[in-house]
Amino acid sequence: MDREPSRNLALELVRVTEAAALAAGRFMGRGDKIAADRAAVEAMRLVLKSVSMDGVIVIGEGEKDEAPMLFNGERVGNGSPPQVDVAVDPIDGTRPLAFGRANAIATVALAPRGTMFNPGPFVYMNKIAVGPEAKGVINIETSVTENLKAIAAAKKKSVRDLTTVVLDRPRHEALIAEIREAGARIRLIPDGDVAGALMTAWPDSGIDVLLGIGGTPEGVLAACALRAMGGEIQGKLYARNEDELRRGEAMGYDFNKVLTMDDLVASDDVFFAATGITDGELLRGVKYFGGGAHTDSLVVRGLTGTVRRILATHRWEKLRKLSPIEY
Repeated sequence: MDREPSRNLALELVRVTEAAALAAGRFMGRGDKIAADRAAVEAMRLVLKSVSMDGVIVIGEGEKDEAPMLFNGERVGNGSPPQVDVAVDPIDGTRPLAFGRANAIATVALAPRGTMFNPGPFVYMNKIAVGPEAKGVINIETSVTENLKAIAAAKKKSVRDLTTVVLDRPRHEALIAEIREAGARIRLIPDGDVAGALMTAWPDSGIDVLLGIGGTPEGVLAACALRAMGGEIQGKLYARNEDELRRGEAMGYDFNKVLTMDDLVASDDVFFAATGITDGELLRGVKYFGGGAHTDSLVVRGLTGTVRRILATHRWEKLRKLSPIEY
């Protein structure tokens, strides 16, 4: 950054994720992913404009979502220092939200300008993520079984005591079979691998490791949070077909390179905030009452390693006088 921040920007970012969660939470179980995402994006963008920063979105709605707002390269903030890269996922877990399932969250992260990995149009990554106890023992280039043994040893457990979290996708059939053969437990999730990665560093979640192919943008967001929380994530870009592989290599991307924490976000001066939209192992979802709502948020600052849990009560009577957002 061009100057040392005198404030914890994550405490401003939580207003951003709270706004997105409050707006999107109205669509829980209503089956309309597009409307839910639109509500979250509009609310997040409006509050981001008020944050004292000169931000450029590096990880946004982007090519995968074909979004008109919060797109890669968009400027956000009020234009004052510090200069930062911004990563957003207004709803990590759009389908779980639309169908009333668990672990939908709103997330945003900041890092000094030029320190976030920009995946361009390549939206998938093979990942392994762990919490602080297993930091330094994982290696994405070794087998799943070897990684599970190393994690179990670091955590002073048996492999069969471990719980892995894996996206429920046909591409993970072989991965799931190897985890079962090794003897570890599996928690399959339909979407939301930012939340899955964060669970590994959240003691009450019961999750020990995230494995498998998920979103590259989600990997960068998770790296920002895990860097501050003391965990670790490694990744390798994943090409869906030969054409995507050739296109990536022509653009200078190396699909064989192991992306470490330093590759994904090359600074400890990171800020991350997440607010629950639906109930999950990580955060509770939005709870509405007659005059407002309650939210549950996670806020982390990399320089200090401080992790805060923020339980907030929001009052419609006051908010609607200050904000055009339809809560």
